[in-house]
Amino acid sequence: MKKYINFLDLGLQPLANNYLTKKDLKKKEKKYRLKVGINLITKLVAINKPLSSKIMFNNKYPYRSSMSKTMIKSFVELSKLINKKFNPKKILEIGSNDGSFIKNFSKKKVTGIEPCANVEKITKKMGFKTYANYWNLKTAKKILRKNGKVDLIYSANTISHIKNLDEVFESINIVLNNNGILIIEDPSLLECLKKNTYDQFYNEHIYVFSLIGIESILKKHNLEIFHIQNLKIHGGSNRYFIKKIFDKRKINISVEVNRNKEIKYGLEKLATYKQFAKRVITSKKVLRNIFNYINSKNKKIIGYGVTAKSTTILNYCKIGKRLISYFIDTTKDKQNKYTPGTKIPILKYLGFIEKDVDFVFLGAWNFQEEIFNKEKKFIKRGGKFIIHTPKPKIL
Repeated sequence: MKKYINFLDLGLQPLANNYLTKKDLKKKEKKYRLKVGINLITKLVAINKPLSSKIMFNNKYPYRSSMSKTMIKSFVELSKLINKKFNPKKILEIGSNDGSFIKNFSKKKVTGIEPCANVEKITKKMGFKTYANYWNLKTAKKILRKNGKVDLIYSANTISHIKNLDEVFESINIVLNNNGILIIEDPSLLECLKKNTYDQFYNEHIYVFSLIGIESILKKHNLEIFHIQNLKIHGGSNRYFIKKIFDKRKINISVEVNRNKEIKYGLEKLATYKQFAKRVITSKKVLRNIFNYINSKNKKIIGYGVTAKSTTILNYCKIGKRLISYFIDTTKDKQNKYTPGTKIPILKYLGFIEKDVDFVFLGAWNFQEEIFNKEKKFIKRGGKFIIHTPKPKIL
C-alpha cells in the first residue's frame, strides 16, 4: 500500500460488523485508523491499512443478502439474464453468503465459496455444494480438482474485500474456461464521489472500484471488460462482464461510455479526491447540526437498518446514544446487541415504527425506496427521515 497517497481521514473506527453484546460493553473495543488513498499509477482507491480477513470474515458474520427484497430481485433478474445469454453448465459464486444468488440455479450447476462458516452452513443445509474457504490460489486449485473448470464465475460485493487482487484474478484464471465469463459487481467509485457516500469506506471495503482502476489490474492477468451495467444497488454499483483477452466477443459501447465519464469527472487526478475530502468534512458538520437541533427540541430519533456503512458515519460524526435512542433491524444476529463504537442498542424490527418516534436516521439509506414503501404509515402521521447523502437533510 506504499504507493497510495492518502486523501481522506475518517478517524478511529471499530470493525464495521462487530456488533457488541452486553459483556462486550465492558471490554476495550478494537479500533483502527481509517484513511483512504489513491494509487495514481493503477488508479485504485483503497483504505491504507487493511485488516486480516480472519478478523473480518469469520463464523459470527452477521450480513444476510436475503434480508433485502431489492437484492433478491436483482439476483433473480441477473440469473435469468445469465441463463438466457450465456447458458452456463457450471457456475461458481465467490462470496455466496446465504445463497440468495445460487438458489436461482440447479444444485447440480452451482458451487459456492463463503469463508464465513455460520453463513455457509445455511446454503449447505439447502443442499448446495459450498465451501467455507477464503478465495485464493489454494481454494481455486481445490475447486479445479473437485469440480473441474467452470463456465461462469459471479461475485457481488466480495472482490473489493480481498487485499491481494493479483491472487484473486490469478485464481479466477485457473478455474475459468477459456471462453468463460466472469461477472463482478461492486459499489461505483464515481457514484461514491458524486453522492458523497464516504460511508462506502470501512474495514471490509478494502477497495472501492472505478472502471479505470479495475481495468489496470485485469490487464495484468489477460482479462478485459466487454460490457458494463450501471446499477442502483448500494447507492450506485457497476456490474462488470469480463472475458479472457483472446476471447473474440465484441467490446460493448458501455465500456467506453463509462470510461469517458470517469475521466471527465477527474478520477485520474488527486485534486478530485481532495475536493471530495473537503465535502466529507462539511457533511459531518451539517449532519451533526441536524441531530443537535432535533435533540434540542426534545424530539425522539431512532436508527433504521444497522449497516457496516452506518458504522463509519456514526463513528466519524460522533453520533451516539445521546442522539439516537436505538436502532431497529430485521437481522437476527444484530438484534439485542449494540452498534460498534457508538454502543447504541439494536432492537428487533416489529414491522412498524413506534408512535413516539419523530425522526428516523436511515442507516440503510441504500434501500431508501424499499423502506419508504414499507413505512407509509410513519410518513403519513408526519414522521421524518434523516439522510446523509448527497447532502445531510431531513426528508
